[in-house]
Amino acid sequence: MSDTIVAGVPVTSAQPANRAPTDWRTTSMQHRIRRRYAAERRFRLIGLLAVAMSVGFLVFLLATMVGNGARGFTRTEIALPIDFPASGLGLTPQRLTGPGADLVLAGADIDSVVDQAATVAFGAGGTAYFSDGAAAAARSALKADPGLVRRKALLWLPAATGLDVAAKANGTPTDEATVARLRQGGRLVTRFNSGFLTMADSTDPTIVGIWGALKGSLLTMAVTLLIAFPVGVLSALYLEEYAPRNRWTDLIEVSINNLAAVPSIIFGLLGLAVFLNIFHLPRSAAIVGGLTLALMTMPVIVIVGRNAIKAVPPSIRDAALALGASPVQVVFDHVLPLALPGILTGTIIGMARALGETAPLLMIGMRAFIVTPPDRLTDPATVLPVQIFLWSDEISQGFVEKTSAAIIVLLVFLLAMNGIAIYFRNRFETRW
Repeated sequence: MSDTIVAGVPVTSAQPANRAPTDWRTTSMQHRIRRRYAAERRFRLIGLLAVAMSVGFLVFLLATMVGNGARGFTRTEIALPIDFPASGLGLTPQRLTGPGADLVLAGADIDSVVDQAATVAFGAGGTAYFSDGAAAAARSALKADPGLVRRKALLWLPAATGLDVAAKANGTPTDEATVARLRQGGRLVTRFNSGFLTMADSTDPTIVGIWGALKGSLLTMAVTLLIAFPVGVLSALYLEEYAPRNRWTDLIEVSINNLAAVPSIIFGLLGLAVFLNIFHLPRSAAIVGGLTLALMTMPVIVIVGRNAIKAVPPSIRDAALALGASPVQVVFDHVLPLALPGILTGTIIGMARALGETAPLLMIGMRAFIVTPPDRLTDPATVLPVQIFLWSDEISQGFVEKTSAAIIVLLVFLLAMNGIAIYFRNRFETRW
């Protein structure tokens, strides 16, 4: 009988007959232990690789979006000297400060003034250097400073799409040569475009903005929350605390679970059939989008709410009833406050899912070209995902970076909502 050392423990090759088969000191048991440890190391390595791959894909996605979208927050502008007194507009500072100043500016032929000044400054082809939004930028400058009509001013106006792309990325050789010449003369600059966050949609990528879609998303989410949250929470309370356990209750529970798994476009068809064709609500309005997304979010809130209510220990209910509380007081004074963190977390996660939906909103017509941000729930509106979809379908290369920039805004919005969910969960969470 020879002795060997296995894992630092002496083990004999010939085992006594009275030794148990599960004795860890035997050779076979030591072999099993080594195999178990090796399997655990392999599983840990596989898990680590899976996490590394997930992080790698996430970093690649964020780097791609930020790399392409950062340029969407900037705009290339060209300095253009304009002699307003010699332009023949016939405007005065008094007319631009009165109650009808907007109508006066709208009726003024600013486009011809900009084209004439561009021809004087850059020759016959100078008008091609500026985008279609150059006249709108000149109007904004006159509105901000009516005294410009009495003097010669140097205005920084948005460059054409080709020059804008060439100044920030790779453009055509002709555009790159023009950009280099203008930049060398100090007449071209690329700077942060605050208008991207304050303006609405446009056919010109140099003057588009995200505010119209962002405001439409806020109004739509407000309607969704005001309808889905109270109805979903009250439904969860009734099903969990008051509903009798019978065949009809089981049918309702199965139906709610199935509704949570229904494709979102089905809810768009439902909104089209009910809210537009039956109730004749305005098409492409925030109230219709909110009602449609509320139908989609409500089953999720009911399921999450029921799980949160079920997680409250029964001893809380028994103690409240023993102290003389009524069933309603038990629910609203004890059960609901303790279940509120889970309900709020699930609600905000459901709202974040609704914020990223596109298909149901396309079905109810929220893909219209909206140039004015909505002021009321019945005004024509669009939302961020639909705006991203519309811009991604544009031919102009300038919309590529605007699409990525809009995606960054949407991601920031979603991260903010998830941050709010984490805050509410930590703020109201009760540890047992």
